[in-house]
Amino acid sequence: MSDNGASDNSTWRGGIDPRAPAFDPWLQPELFRGVLTRRVLAFLIDLVLLTIPIILAVVFISVFGVFTLGLGWALFWLVSPASVIWALIYYGASLGGPSSATVGMRLMDLEMRTWYGEPSYFVLGAVHAILFWVSITMLSPFVLLVGLFNGRRRLLHDIVLGTVIINRSALGQGAEPLRSF
Repeated sequence: MSDNGASDNSTWRGGIDPRAPAFDPWLQPELFRGVLTRRVLAFLIDLVLLTIPIILAVVFISVFGVFTLGLGWALFWLVSPASVIWALIYYGASLGGPSSATVGMRLMDLEMRTWYGEPSYFVLGAVHAILFWVSITMLSPFVLLVGLFNGRRRLLHDIVLGTVIINRSALGQGAEPLRSF
């Protein structure tokens, strides 16, 4: 018997588990169709968008170093930490924003949700990027093959964080989360 007086078969929200998976790949296959291919393309678009400001900063520091007779080149040590901070802010703000998608994901019509159907938030977006880079660095890029062997096309870092990437247009065509609350 539970503490709230309910029977053993119900939960505290009247029998509906609030953390149940919201998107079923067998009942809603259109949500996961082509997701892995589009994720790769979205990643490449985001990589270009992340790289442009870094290249501009390196060019600025190079030119600044020429004008300061080499003193400005001491700023090159800031490029690596600034790149990491820029990437975390980019992923956190875009995945945690109202569209729950980076610019590349929006162009590829993808959206990140929690496995129970809620939109993403800033910390989840930043940690998602960190776990992605850690997983492919520590476990080799072959860890990305995990997405081929599950119905929701989730990668290892998606499984660890409890996120799922879905087709946004399929969600708008009446494929709502399976819960009614």
